[in-house]
Amino acid sequence: MIKSNIRKLTKREINKALFSNFNREQRVTRCWRKAEGEWVLKDIAFTENWRDDQYEELVRYLVNTVDTGGTVWGVFKSERLIGFASLENKFFGSQSQYLQLSSIHVSKESRGEGIGRQLFFEAYKRAAEMGAGKLYISAHSSEETMAFYHRLGCVEAKEYNETLVAQEPYDCQLEYVLDQQ
Repeated sequence: MIKSNIRKLTKREINKALFSNFNREQRVTRCWRKAEGEWVLKDIAFTENWRDDQYEELVRYLVNTVDTGGTVWGVFKSERLIGFASLENKFFGSQSQYLQLSSIHVSKESRGEGIGRQLFFEAYKRAAEMGAGKLYISAHSSEETMAFYHRLGCVEAKEYNETLVAQEPYDCQLEYVLDQQ
Protein backbone atom coordinates (compact mmCIF):
# COMPACT_ATOMS: atom_id res chain seq x y z
CA MET A 1 0.00 0.00 0.00
CA ILE A 2 1.32 3.40 -0.96
CA LYS A 3 1.00 5.89 1.88
CA SER A 4 -0.51 9.03 0.46
CA ASN A 5 -1.23 12.40 1.99
CA ILE A 6 -4.67 11.96 3.55
CA ARG A 7 -6.41 14.69 5.51
CA LYS A 8 -9.78 16.06 6.49
CA LEU A 9 -11.14 18.64 4.08
CA THR A 10 -12.64 21.94 5.15
CA LYS A 11 -15.83 23.34 3.69
CA ARG A 12 -13.79 26.06 1.94
CA GLU A 13 -11.62 23.48 0.16
CA ILE A 14 -14.56 21.56 -1.27
CA ASN A 15 -15.23 23.19 -4.62
CA LYS A 16 -15.39 22.16 -8.26
CA ALA A 17 -11.73 23.03 -8.86
CA LEU A 18 -10.73 20.37 -6.29
CA PHE A 19 -12.05 17.73 -8.70
CA SER A 20 -10.60 19.22 -11.90
CA ASN A 21 -8.17 16.30 -12.39
CA PHE A 22 -10.23 13.57 -10.73
CA ASN A 23 -11.07 10.71 -13.11
CA ARG A 24 -14.21 8.86 -11.97
CA GLU A 25 -14.35 6.61 -15.05
CA GLN A 26 -15.31 3.02 -14.29
CA ARG A 27 -15.94 0.40 -16.96
CA VAL A 28 -18.51 -2.02 -15.62
CA THR A 29 -19.23 -5.41 -17.19
CA ARG A 30 -21.16 -7.20 -14.45
CA CYS A 31 -23.33 -6.12 -11.52
CA TRP A 32 -24.82 -7.89 -8.54
CA ARG A 33 -28.61 -8.17 -8.39
CA LYS A 34 -30.86 -9.93 -5.91
CA ALA A 35 -33.12 -12.44 -7.64
CA GLU A 36 -35.52 -14.61 -5.63
CA GLY A 37 -33.61 -13.84 -2.43
CA GLU A 38 -30.18 -14.77 -3.83
CA TRP A 39 -27.36 -12.53 -5.05
CA VAL A 40 -26.33 -13.23 -8.65
CA LEU A 41 -23.91 -11.56 -11.07
CA LYS A 42 -25.63 -10.27 -14.18
CA ASP A 43 -24.04 -9.12 -17.43
CA ILE A 44 -24.72 -5.40 -17.22
CA ALA A 45 -22.16 -3.36 -19.14
CA PHE A 46 -21.68 0.39 -19.13
CA THR A 47 -19.07 3.03 -18.48
CA GLU A 48 -19.68 5.39 -15.61
CA ASN A 49 -18.10 8.81 -15.79
CA TRP A 50 -19.32 11.90 -13.99
CA ARG A 51 -20.46 14.88 -15.99
CA ASP A 52 -19.83 18.50 -15.05
CA ASP A 53 -23.26 18.85 -13.40
CA GLN A 54 -22.63 15.71 -11.35
CA TYR A 55 -19.43 17.23 -9.96
CA GLU A 56 -21.43 20.34 -9.01
CA GLU A 57 -23.94 18.11 -7.22
CA LEU A 58 -21.07 16.26 -5.51
CA VAL A 59 -19.63 19.53 -4.20
CA ARG A 60 -23.04 20.52 -2.77
CA TYR A 61 -23.39 17.09 -1.17
CA LEU A 62 -19.93 17.10 0.42
CA VAL A 63 -20.32 20.70 1.68
CA ASN A 64 -23.61 19.62 3.27
CA THR A 65 -21.81 16.69 4.93
CA VAL A 66 -19.38 19.10 6.57
CA ASP A 67 -22.16 21.59 7.42
CA THR A 68 -24.12 18.86 9.24
CA GLY A 69 -21.17 17.67 11.32
CA GLY A 70 -19.90 14.89 9.08
CA THR A 71 -16.36 14.42 7.85
CA VAL A 72 -14.83 14.50 4.37
CA TRP A 73 -11.30 13.25 3.69
CA GLY A 74 -9.12 13.81 0.65
CA VAL A 75 -6.06 11.90 -0.48
CA PHE A 76 -3.49 13.88 -2.42
CA LYS A 77 -0.44 13.16 -4.57
CA SER A 78 1.54 16.27 -5.44
CA GLU A 79 -1.34 18.54 -4.40
CA ARG A 80 -3.75 16.64 -6.73
CA LEU A 81 -6.85 14.95 -5.31
CA ILE A 82 -6.73 11.22 -6.06
CA GLY A 83 -9.31 9.94 -3.58
CA PHE A 84 -11.99 11.08 -1.19
CA ALA A 85 -14.50 9.71 1.29
CA SER A 86 -17.30 11.08 3.44
CA LEU A 87 -18.90 9.98 6.68
CA GLU A 88 -22.26 11.37 7.72
CA ASN A 89 -23.10 12.47 11.27
CA LYS A 90 -26.65 11.09 11.57
CA PHE A 91 -27.15 7.81 13.45
CA PHE A 92 -29.87 5.43 12.27
CA GLY A 93 -31.03 1.84 12.61
CA SER A 94 -33.20 0.13 15.22
CA GLN A 95 -30.54 0.77 17.88
CA SER A 96 -28.98 3.87 16.29
CA GLN A 97 -26.01 1.66 15.48
CA TYR A 98 -25.23 2.90 11.95
CA LEU A 99 -23.30 5.85 10.55
CA GLN A 100 -23.26 6.13 6.78
CA LEU A 101 -20.04 5.98 4.78
CA SER A 102 -21.71 8.06 2.08
CA SER A 103 -18.92 8.16 -0.48
CA ILE A 104 -15.57 6.65 -1.23
CA HIS A 105 -13.94 7.15 -4.62
CA VAL A 106 -10.45 6.81 -6.04
CA SER A 107 -9.35 8.41 -9.30
CA LYS A 108 -8.95 5.81 -12.06
CA GLU A 109 -5.17 6.06 -12.40
CA SER A 110 -4.65 5.54 -8.64
CA ARG A 111 -6.89 2.49 -8.10
CA GLY A 112 -5.19 -0.62 -6.78
CA GLU A 113 -2.72 1.35 -4.62
CA GLY A 114 -4.55 0.88 -1.30
CA ILE A 115 -6.03 4.38 -1.24
CA GLY A 116 -9.61 3.16 -0.93
CA ARG A 117 -8.57 0.98 1.99
CA GLN A 118 -6.88 3.98 3.68
CA LEU A 119 -10.02 6.05 3.27
CA PHE A 120 -12.24 3.24 4.54
CA PHE A 121 -10.24 2.86 7.73
CA GLU A 122 -10.15 6.63 8.33
CA ALA A 123 -13.96 6.51 8.26
CA TYR A 124 -13.87 3.41 10.50
CA LYS A 125 -11.76 5.22 13.11
CA ARG A 126 -13.95 8.34 13.08
CA ALA A 127 -17.21 6.35 13.28
CA ALA A 128 -15.83 4.38 16.24
CA GLU A 129 -14.82 7.64 17.97
CA MET A 130 -18.38 8.88 17.47
CA GLY A 131 -19.81 5.75 19.13
CA ALA A 132 -21.21 3.93 16.10
CA GLY A 133 -21.45 0.17 16.12
CA LYS A 134 -21.43 -0.21 12.34
CA LEU A 135 -20.65 1.59 9.12
CA TYR A 136 -23.49 1.54 6.57
CA ILE A 137 -22.63 1.64 2.88
CA SER A 138 -25.07 1.95 -0.03
CA ALA A 139 -22.56 0.69 -2.59
CA HIS A 140 -22.44 0.57 -6.37
CA SER A 141 -23.35 -2.98 -7.39
CA SER A 142 -20.51 -3.50 -9.89
CA GLU A 143 -18.47 -6.66 -9.48
CA GLU A 144 -15.28 -4.69 -8.76
CA THR A 145 -16.85 -2.38 -6.20
CA MET A 146 -18.45 -5.24 -4.32
CA ALA A 147 -15.17 -7.20 -4.36
CA PHE A 148 -13.46 -4.19 -2.73
CA TYR A 149 -16.00 -4.01 0.09
CA HIS A 150 -16.08 -7.78 0.63
CA ARG A 151 -12.26 -7.89 0.91
CA LEU A 152 -12.54 -5.34 3.72
CA GLY A 153 -15.07 -7.51 5.56
CA CYS A 154 -18.33 -5.79 4.62
CA VAL A 155 -21.45 -7.93 4.47
CA GLU A 156 -25.06 -7.38 3.47
CA ALA A 157 -26.70 -4.97 5.92
CA LYS A 158 -28.87 -6.59 8.57
CA GLU A 159 -31.22 -3.58 8.36
CA TYR A 160 -31.77 -1.65 5.16
CA ASN A 161 -32.04 2.14 5.18
CA GLU A 162 -35.15 2.47 3.01
CA THR A 163 -34.42 6.10 2.15
CA LEU A 164 -31.06 5.12 0.64
CA VAL A 165 -32.60 2.12 -1.13
CA ALA A 166 -35.20 4.41 -2.72
CA GLN A 167 -32.49 6.87 -3.84
CA GLU A 168 -30.31 4.15 -5.44
CA PRO A 169 -32.41 0.99 -5.94
CA TYR A 170 -29.58 -0.92 -7.67
CA ASP A 171 -27.02 -0.26 -4.93
CA CYS A 172 -26.06 -3.05 -2.55
CA GLN A 173 -26.75 -2.24 1.10
CA LEU A 174 -23.73 -3.20 3.20
CA GLU A 175 -22.49 -2.91 6.75
CA TYR A 176 -19.18 -3.21 8.53
CA VAL A 177 -19.09 -4.05 12.25
CA LEU A 178 -16.67 -1.57 13.83
CA ASP A 179 -15.12 -3.85 16.42
CA GLN A 180 -13.79 -6.37 13.89
CA GLN A 181 -10.55 -4.60 12.89
